[in-house]
Amino acid sequence: MAILTSPAVDRRGTPLKGAIPGRRRSLVVELLAHPQASFYLVLVPAVLLLALGMMMVLSASSVYAFVRFDDAYYFVKRQVIFLVLGGVIAVILARRSPQQLKVFGWILIIASLLLQLLTYTPLGFSNNGNTNWVQFGTSIFRIQPSEIAKLAIVVWGADIFARKYKLLADPRHLLIPFVPVTGLLIGLVVLQADLGTGMIMGALVLAVLWYVGASWKVLGALIGTVGAAVGLLVVTSSYRMSRILGFFNQDLDPLGVNHQPIKAIFALASGGWWGLGLGASRQKWGGLVESHTDYVLAVIGEELGLVGTLLVLGLFLIMGYAGFRIAMRSDIRFARYTAAGITSWFMIQALVNIAVVLRMIPVLGVPLPLVSYGGSALLANLMALGVLLACARQEPDYRAFLRRRRRKRERALVTTAGHG
Repeated sequence: MAILTSPAVDRRGTPLKGAIPGRRRSLVVELLAHPQASFYLVLVPAVLLLALGMMMVLSASSVYAFVRFDDAYYFVKRQVIFLVLGGVIAVILARRSPQQLKVFGWILIIASLLLQLLTYTPLGFSNNGNTNWVQFGTSIFRIQPSEIAKLAIVVWGADIFARKYKLLADPRHLLIPFVPVTGLLIGLVVLQADLGTGMIMGALVLAVLWYVGASWKVLGALIGTVGAAVGLLVVTSSYRMSRILGFFNQDLDPLGVNHQPIKAIFALASGGWWGLGLGASRQKWGGLVESHTDYVLAVIGEELGLVGTLLVLGLFLIMGYAGFRIAMRSDIRFARYTAAGITSWFMIQALVNIAVVLRMIPVLGVPLPLVSYGGSALLANLMALGVLLACARQEPDYRAFLRRRRRKRERALVTTAGHG
Protein backbone atom coordinates (compact mmCIF):
# COMPACT_ATOMS: atom_id res chain seq x y z
CA MET A 1 0.00 0.00 0.00
CA ALA A 2 1.36 3.41 -0.97
CA ILE A 3 2.32 5.78 1.82
CA LEU A 4 0.89 9.22 1.22
CA THR A 5 3.28 12.11 1.76
CA SER A 6 3.74 15.52 0.20
CA PRO A 7 1.94 16.76 -2.93
CA ALA A 8 3.50 16.26 -6.38
CA VAL A 9 5.58 19.43 -6.27
CA ASP A 10 9.29 20.10 -6.09
CA ARG A 11 11.13 21.77 -3.21
CA ARG A 12 10.18 25.23 -4.45
CA GLY A 13 6.48 24.36 -4.62
CA THR A 14 6.33 24.09 -8.42
CA PRO A 15 4.10 21.24 -9.65
CA LEU A 16 6.13 18.43 -11.16
CA LYS A 17 5.82 17.74 -14.87
CA GLY A 18 3.01 15.27 -15.49
CA ALA A 19 1.72 15.51 -11.91
CA ILE A 20 -2.03 15.34 -11.30
CA PRO A 21 -3.25 18.21 -9.09
CA GLY A 22 -4.41 17.07 -5.68
CA ARG A 23 -2.78 13.64 -5.92
CA ARG A 24 -0.04 12.77 -3.45
CA ARG A 25 3.06 10.71 -4.15
CA SER A 26 4.25 7.55 -2.45
CA LEU A 27 7.38 7.58 -0.31
CA VAL A 28 9.31 5.64 -2.97
CA VAL A 29 8.44 8.18 -5.67
CA GLU A 30 9.35 11.00 -3.30
CA LEU A 31 12.75 9.47 -2.57
CA LEU A 32 13.46 8.74 -6.23
CA ALA A 33 12.65 12.35 -7.08
CA HIS A 34 15.42 13.60 -4.78
CA PRO A 35 18.39 15.09 -6.71
CA GLN A 36 20.83 12.72 -4.96
CA ALA A 37 18.72 9.58 -5.44
CA SER A 38 20.88 8.06 -8.20
CA PHE A 39 24.05 8.72 -6.22
CA TYR A 40 22.82 6.82 -3.17
CA LEU A 41 21.14 4.08 -5.22
CA VAL A 42 24.64 3.24 -6.43
CA LEU A 43 26.55 3.90 -3.22
CA VAL A 44 24.39 2.04 -0.68
CA PRO A 45 24.08 -1.31 -2.56
CA ALA A 46 27.80 -1.15 -3.43
CA VAL A 47 28.78 -0.65 0.22
CA LEU A 48 26.50 -3.51 1.29
CA LEU A 49 27.98 -5.80 -1.36
CA LEU A 50 31.50 -4.86 -0.29
CA ALA A 51 30.70 -5.53 3.36
CA LEU A 52 29.04 -8.85 2.55
CA GLY A 53 31.93 -9.77 0.26
CA MET A 54 34.53 -9.05 2.93
CA MET A 55 32.59 -11.13 5.44
CA MET A 56 32.19 -14.05 3.03
CA VAL A 57 35.83 -13.94 1.90
CA LEU A 58 36.81 -14.35 5.55
CA SER A 59 34.38 -17.22 6.04
CA ALA A 60 35.06 -19.02 2.75
CA SER A 61 38.86 -18.70 2.78
CA SER A 62 39.62 -19.30 6.46
CA VAL A 63 40.14 -23.07 6.23
CA TYR A 64 42.20 -22.99 3.04
CA ALA A 65 44.25 -20.03 4.33
CA PHE A 66 45.02 -21.80 7.61
CA VAL A 67 46.06 -25.04 5.89
CA ARG A 68 48.24 -23.34 3.29
CA PHE A 69 49.59 -20.29 5.11
CA ASP A 70 48.98 -21.15 8.78
CA ASP A 71 46.92 -17.95 9.00
CA ALA A 72 43.12 -18.08 8.74
CA TYR A 73 43.04 -14.34 8.01
CA TYR A 74 45.61 -14.41 5.19
CA PHE A 75 43.24 -13.68 2.31
CA VAL A 76 40.94 -11.28 4.11
CA LYS A 77 43.91 -9.17 5.28
CA ARG A 78 45.08 -8.83 1.67
CA GLN A 79 41.54 -7.99 0.60
CA VAL A 80 41.33 -5.25 3.24
CA ILE A 81 44.48 -3.63 1.86
CA PHE A 82 42.97 -3.37 -1.61
CA LEU A 83 39.62 -2.29 -0.16
CA VAL A 84 41.24 0.65 1.62
CA LEU A 85 43.39 1.59 -1.37
CA GLY A 86 40.51 1.25 -3.79
CA GLY A 87 38.17 3.13 -1.47
CA VAL A 88 40.52 6.11 -1.33
CA ILE A 89 40.84 6.13 -5.13
CA ALA A 90 37.05 5.80 -5.50
CA VAL A 91 36.46 8.84 -3.26
CA ILE A 92 38.96 10.86 -5.31
CA LEU A 93 37.44 9.79 -8.64
CA ALA A 94 33.88 10.46 -7.43
CA ARG A 95 34.74 14.15 -7.13
CA ARG A 96 36.40 14.52 -10.53
CA SER A 97 34.92 16.48 -13.43
CA PRO A 98 34.14 14.88 -16.82
CA GLN A 99 37.21 16.58 -18.30
CA GLN A 100 39.45 15.04 -15.66
CA LEU A 101 37.83 11.62 -16.13
CA LYS A 102 38.53 11.81 -19.86
CA VAL A 103 42.24 12.24 -19.13
CA PHE A 104 41.97 9.37 -16.66
CA GLY A 105 40.55 7.18 -19.43
CA TRP A 106 43.55 7.82 -21.69
CA ILE A 107 45.93 7.05 -18.82
CA LEU A 108 44.08 3.81 -18.15
CA ILE A 109 44.11 2.57 -21.74
CA ILE A 110 47.85 3.22 -22.12
CA ALA A 111 48.62 1.67 -18.72
CA SER A 112 46.48 -1.38 -19.53
CA LEU A 113 48.29 -2.01 -22.81
CA LEU A 114 51.73 -1.61 -21.23
CA LEU A 115 50.90 -3.79 -18.23
CA GLN A 116 49.34 -6.48 -20.41
CA LEU A 117 52.49 -6.56 -22.52
CA LEU A 118 54.51 -7.06 -19.34
CA THR A 119 52.71 -10.38 -18.80
CA TYR A 120 54.82 -11.67 -21.70
CA THR A 121 58.03 -10.76 -19.88
CA PRO A 122 59.69 -12.41 -16.86
CA LEU A 123 57.42 -10.20 -14.71
CA GLY A 124 54.43 -12.25 -15.87
CA PHE A 125 52.88 -14.48 -13.20
CA SER A 126 50.88 -17.67 -13.91
CA ASN A 127 47.95 -19.02 -11.92
CA ASN A 128 45.73 -21.97 -12.90
CA GLY A 129 47.28 -22.00 -16.35
CA ASN A 130 46.70 -18.27 -17.03
CA THR A 131 49.65 -15.89 -17.27
CA ASN A 132 47.54 -12.83 -16.80
CA TRP A 133 49.25 -11.13 -13.85
CA VAL A 134 52.26 -8.87 -13.46
CA GLN A 135 54.20 -9.24 -10.23
CA PHE A 136 56.51 -6.54 -8.93
CA GLY A 137 58.59 -8.07 -6.15
CA THR A 138 56.35 -9.60 -3.45
CA SER A 139 52.97 -11.17 -4.17
CA ILE A 140 51.09 -8.22 -2.68
CA PHE A 141 52.25 -6.11 -5.66
CA ARG A 142 50.64 -8.47 -8.16
CA ILE A 143 48.36 -6.78 -10.72
CA GLN A 144 45.94 -8.27 -13.22
CA PRO A 145 45.96 -5.76 -16.12
CA SER A 146 42.83 -7.22 -17.73
CA GLU A 147 40.70 -6.00 -14.80
CA ILE A 148 41.95 -2.44 -15.26
CA ALA A 149 41.46 -2.83 -19.01
CA LYS A 150 37.70 -3.32 -18.52
CA LEU A 151 37.39 0.15 -17.00
CA ALA A 152 39.76 1.56 -19.60
CA ILE A 153 37.56 0.25 -22.42
CA VAL A 154 34.54 2.05 -20.98
CA VAL A 155 36.03 5.43 -19.99
CA TRP A 156 38.39 5.81 -22.95
CA GLY A 157 35.70 4.59 -25.35
CA ALA A 158 33.17 7.05 -23.88
CA ASP A 159 35.57 9.93 -24.55
CA ILE A 160 36.23 8.75 -28.12
CA PHE A 161 32.55 8.40 -28.95
CA ALA A 162 31.52 11.62 -27.19
CA ARG A 163 34.01 13.52 -29.36
CA LYS A 164 32.92 11.79 -32.58
CA TYR A 165 29.18 11.41 -31.97
CA LYS A 166 28.24 13.41 -35.09
CA LEU A 167 30.33 11.05 -37.23
CA LEU A 168 29.24 7.73 -35.78
CA ALA A 169 26.88 6.98 -38.68
CA ASP A 170 30.05 6.28 -40.68
CA PRO A 171 31.31 2.77 -39.71
CA ARG A 172 34.93 3.92 -40.12
CA HIS A 173 34.55 6.55 -37.40
CA LEU A 174 32.46 4.15 -35.29
CA LEU A 175 35.01 1.34 -35.34
CA ILE A 176 38.33 3.18 -35.53
CA PRO A 177 40.26 3.49 -33.24
CA PHE A 178 37.97 1.83 -30.69
CA VAL A 179 37.76 -1.69 -32.11
CA PRO A 180 41.46 -2.10 -33.11
CA VAL A 181 42.72 -0.90 -29.70
CA THR A 182 40.23 -2.93 -27.66
CA GLY A 183 40.76 -5.90 -29.98
CA LEU A 184 44.49 -5.72 -29.27
CA LEU A 185 43.81 -5.67 -25.53
CA ILE A 186 41.46 -8.64 -25.74
CA GLY A 187 43.89 -10.54 -27.95
CA LEU A 188 46.72 -10.05 -25.46
CA VAL A 189 44.48 -11.40 -22.70
CA VAL A 190 43.20 -14.41 -24.66
CA LEU A 191 46.71 -15.37 -25.79
CA GLN A 192 47.60 -15.74 -22.11
CA ALA A 193 44.92 -18.48 -21.89
CA ASP A 194 42.26 -16.37 -20.12
CA LEU A 195 39.32 -16.84 -22.46
CA GLY A 196 36.70 -16.09 -19.78
CA THR A 197 38.02 -12.59 -19.11
CA GLY A 198 38.46 -12.02 -22.83
CA MET A 199 34.80 -12.88 -23.43
CA ILE A 200 33.68 -10.45 -20.72
CA MET A 201 35.79 -7.72 -22.35
CA GLY A 202 34.38 -8.60 -25.77
CA ALA A 203 30.81 -8.41 -24.46
CA LEU A 204 31.63 -5.03 -22.94
CA VAL A 205 32.94 -3.74 -26.28
CA LEU A 206 29.73 -4.83 -27.99
CA ALA A 207 27.62 -3.20 -25.27
CA VAL A 208 29.48 0.11 -25.62
CA LEU A 209 29.02 0.05 -29.41
CA TRP A 210 25.32 -0.66 -29.00
CA TYR A 211 24.88 2.27 -26.60
CA VAL A 212 26.46 4.72 -29.04
CA GLY A 213 24.12 3.63 -31.83
CA ALA A 214 25.96 0.97 -33.84
CA SER A 215 23.70 -0.67 -36.41
CA TRP A 216 22.64 -4.29 -36.10
CA LYS A 217 24.56 -4.98 -39.30
CA VAL A 218 27.81 -3.85 -37.69
CA LEU A 219 27.05 -5.59 -34.39
CA GLY A 220 26.05 -8.78 -36.23
CA ALA A 221 29.32 -8.83 -38.15
CA LEU A 222 31.33 -8.34 -34.96
CA ILE A 223 29.33 -10.98 -33.06
CA GLY A 224 29.82 -13.44 -35.90
CA THR A 225 33.56 -12.79 -36.01
CA VAL A 226 33.95 -13.05 -32.23
CA GLY A 227 31.77 -16.17 -32.11
CA ALA A 228 33.87 -17.89 -34.76
CA ALA A 229 37.09 -16.96 -32.94
CA VAL A 230 35.75 -18.24 -29.60
CA GLY A 231 34.57 -21.47 -31.21
CA LEU A 232 38.00 -22.01 -32.76
CA LEU A 233 39.74 -21.37 -29.43
CA VAL A 234 37.43 -23.86 -27.70
CA VAL A 235 37.68 -26.73 -30.18
CA THR A 236 41.46 -26.43 -30.38
CA SER A 237 41.87 -26.69 -26.60
CA SER A 238 41.30 -30.04 -24.89
CA TYR A 239 40.85 -28.32 -21.50
CA ARG A 240 38.15 -25.97 -22.80
CA MET A 241 36.42 -28.82 -24.64
CA SER A 242 36.39 -30.84 -21.42
CA ARG A 243 34.54 -27.97 -19.72
CA ILE A 244 31.93 -27.90 -22.49
CA LEU A 245 31.48 -31.69 -22.40
CA GLY A 246 31.37 -31.63 -18.59
CA PHE A 247 28.63 -29.01 -18.67
CA PHE A 248 26.41 -31.27 -20.79
CA ASN A 249 27.28 -34.42 -18.85
CA GLN A 250 27.42 -34.02 -15.08
CA ASP A 251 28.63 -37.62 -14.62
CA LEU A 252 31.76 -36.93 -16.66
CA ASP A 253 34.92 -36.65 -14.51
CA PRO A 254 33.20 -35.77 -11.18
CA LEU A 255 36.57 -35.41 -9.46
CA GLY A 256 38.02 -33.24 -12.21
CA VAL A 257 36.32 -30.82 -14.57
CA ASN A 258 32.91 -31.27 -12.89
CA HIS A 259 34.17 -31.17 -9.31
CA GLN A 260 33.65 -27.46 -8.66
CA PRO A 261 30.23 -27.18 -10.38
CA ILE A 262 28.89 -30.22 -8.50
CA LYS A 263 30.13 -28.95 -5.13
CA ALA A 264 28.64 -25.52 -5.84
CA ILE A 265 25.20 -27.06 -6.42
CA PHE A 266 25.59 -29.12 -3.24
CA ALA A 267 26.40 -25.96 -1.32
CA LEU A 268 23.38 -24.09 -2.65
CA ALA A 269 21.07 -27.04 -2.06
CA SER A 270 22.22 -27.64 1.51
CA GLY A 271 21.67 -23.98 2.39
CA GLY A 272 17.90 -24.19 2.06
CA TRP A 273 15.88 -21.06 2.80
CA TRP A 274 17.90 -19.58 5.67
CA GLY A 275 21.29 -21.27 5.35
CA LEU A 276 23.46 -23.24 7.73
CA GLY A 277 24.64 -20.11 9.51
CA LEU A 278 27.50 -17.71 8.98
CA GLY A 279 30.80 -19.60 9.03
CA ALA A 280 29.10 -23.02 8.95
CA SER A 281 29.85 -23.91 5.31
CA ARG A 282 30.84 -27.54 4.75
CA GLN A 283 32.06 -27.21 1.18
CA LYS A 284 34.83 -24.77 2.14
CA TRP A 285 36.55 -27.67 3.95
CA GLY A 286 38.19 -28.80 0.72
CA GLY A 287 35.14 -29.30 -1.51
CA LEU A 288 35.08 -25.88 -3.17
CA VAL A 289 38.69 -24.94 -3.83
CA GLU A 290 37.65 -21.60 -5.35
CA SER A 291 35.12 -20.89 -2.62
CA HIS A 292 36.43 -17.38 -1.90
CA THR A 293 36.90 -16.36 -5.55
CA ASP A 294 34.70 -17.49 -8.46
CA TYR A 295 32.34 -19.58 -6.30
CA VAL A 296 31.80 -17.24 -3.37
CA LEU A 297 28.08 -17.08 -4.21
CA ALA A 298 27.83 -20.81 -3.53
CA VAL A 299 29.15 -20.26 0.00
CA ILE A 300 26.73 -17.36 0.45
CA GLY A 301 23.88 -19.67 -0.55
CA GLU A 302 25.12 -22.40 1.79
CA GLU A 303 25.62 -20.17 4.83
CA LEU A 304 22.89 -17.55 4.30
CA GLY A 305 20.45 -19.63 2.26
CA LEU A 306 18.15 -18.57 -0.54
CA VAL A 307 17.41 -15.35 1.33
CA GLY A 308 21.09 -14.35 1.29
CA THR A 309 21.43 -15.28 -2.37
CA LEU A 310 18.36 -13.23 -3.32
CA LEU A 311 19.74 -10.33 -1.29
CA VAL A 312 22.87 -10.34 -3.45
CA LEU A 313 20.78 -10.47 -6.62
CA GLY A 314 18.56 -7.66 -5.36
CA LEU A 315 21.53 -5.41 -4.58
CA PHE A 316 22.93 -5.94 -8.07
CA LEU A 317 19.54 -5.19 -9.62
CA ILE A 318 19.29 -1.93 -7.67
CA MET A 319 22.79 -0.94 -8.82
CA GLY A 320 21.87 -1.83 -12.39
CA TYR A 321 18.72 0.28 -12.24
CA ALA A 322 20.66 3.20 -10.76
CA GLY A 323 23.46 3.01 -13.32
CA PHE A 324 21.13 3.03 -16.30
CA ARG A 325 19.04 5.75 -14.64
CA ILE A 326 22.19 7.92 -14.48
CA ALA A 327 22.88 7.22 -18.16
CA MET A 328 19.34 8.15 -19.18
CA ARG A 329 19.14 11.32 -17.07
CA SER A 330 22.57 12.71 -17.94
CA ASP A 331 22.82 15.66 -20.31
CA ILE A 332 26.58 15.11 -20.78
CA ARG A 333 27.27 12.60 -23.54
CA PHE A 334 30.52 11.36 -21.99
CA ALA A 335 28.85 10.73 -18.62
CA ARG A 336 25.96 8.97 -20.35
CA TYR A 337 28.23 6.54 -22.21
CA THR A 338 30.45 5.99 -19.18
CA ALA A 339 27.58 5.24 -16.80
CA ALA A 340 26.00 2.81 -19.26
CA GLY A 341 29.32 1.07 -19.89
CA ILE A 342 30.27 0.62 -16.22
CA THR A 343 26.78 -0.61 -15.36
CA SER A 344 26.92 -3.08 -18.25
CA TRP A 345 30.30 -4.36 -17.04
CA PHE A 346 29.00 -5.02 -13.52
CA MET A 347 25.75 -6.58 -14.73
CA ILE A 348 27.30 -8.77 -17.45
CA GLN A 349 30.04 -10.10 -15.19
CA ALA A 350 27.66 -10.67 -12.27
CA LEU A 351 25.23 -12.49 -14.57
CA VAL A 352 28.00 -14.73 -15.94
CA ASN A 353 29.35 -15.55 -12.47
CA ILE A 354 25.88 -16.34 -11.12
CA ALA A 355 25.04 -18.46 -14.17
CA VAL A 356 28.25 -20.48 -13.71
CA VAL A 357 27.54 -21.10 -10.01
CA LEU A 358 23.98 -22.19 -10.86
CA ARG A 359 25.39 -24.47 -13.59
CA MET A 360 23.45 -22.67 -16.32
CA ILE A 361 26.55 -22.14 -18.50
CA PRO A 362 30.00 -23.78 -18.68
CA VAL A 363 32.68 -22.64 -16.24
CA LEU A 364 34.34 -19.38 -17.37
CA GLY A 365 36.30 -18.37 -14.28
CA VAL A 366 35.21 -14.76 -13.66
CA PRO A 367 34.75 -13.24 -10.18
CA LEU A 368 31.57 -11.74 -8.77
CA PRO A 369 32.06 -7.93 -8.81
CA LEU A 370 32.61 -6.28 -5.41
CA VAL A 371 32.17 -9.62 -3.62
CA SER A 372 34.76 -12.18 -4.75
CA TYR A 373 38.33 -12.25 -3.46
CA GLY A 374 40.91 -10.66 -5.76
CA GLY A 375 42.95 -7.53 -5.25
CA SER A 376 43.10 -6.34 -8.86
CA ALA A 377 39.42 -7.07 -9.45
CA LEU A 378 38.38 -5.25 -6.27
CA LEU A 379 40.62 -2.28 -7.07
CA ALA A 380 39.22 -2.00 -10.60
CA ASN A 381 35.64 -2.38 -9.31
CA LEU A 382 36.14 0.41 -6.77
CA MET A 383 37.69 2.68 -9.39
CA ALA A 384 34.69 2.02 -11.64
CA LEU A 385 32.37 2.72 -8.72
CA GLY A 386 34.07 6.08 -8.14
CA VAL A 387 33.69 7.01 -11.82
CA LEU A 388 30.01 5.97 -11.77
CA LEU A 389 29.40 8.14 -8.70
CA ALA A 390 31.12 11.04 -10.49
CA CYS A 391 28.66 10.57 -13.36
CA ALA A 392 25.78 10.59 -10.85
CA ARG A 393 27.04 13.94 -9.56
CA GLN A 394 26.77 15.30 -13.11
CA GLU A 395 23.02 14.75 -13.38
CA PRO A 396 21.30 18.10 -14.05
CA ASP A 397 19.22 17.91 -10.85
CA TYR A 398 22.29 17.02 -8.78
CA ARG A 399 24.26 19.96 -10.20
CA ALA A 400 21.35 22.31 -9.46
CA PHE A 401 21.12 20.87 -5.94
CA LEU A 402 24.83 21.53 -5.35
CA ARG A 403 24.49 25.09 -6.65
CA ARG A 404 21.56 25.79 -4.30
CA ARG A 405 23.45 24.32 -1.37
CA ARG A 406 26.54 26.35 -2.23
CA ARG A 407 24.53 29.58 -2.43
CA LYS A 408 22.83 28.82 0.87
CA ARG A 409 26.21 28.25 2.49
CA GLU A 410 27.57 31.49 1.06
CA ARG A 411 24.54 33.43 2.33
CA ALA A 412 25.02 31.89 5.75
CA LEU A 413 28.68 32.96 5.76
CA VAL A 414 27.74 36.50 4.72
CA THR A 415 25.08 36.69 7.44
CA THR A 416 27.53 35.41 10.05
CA ALA A 417 30.17 37.90 8.95
CA GLY A 418 27.61 40.73 9.06
CA HIS A 419 26.59 39.88 12.60
CA GLY A 420 30.25 39.66 13.60
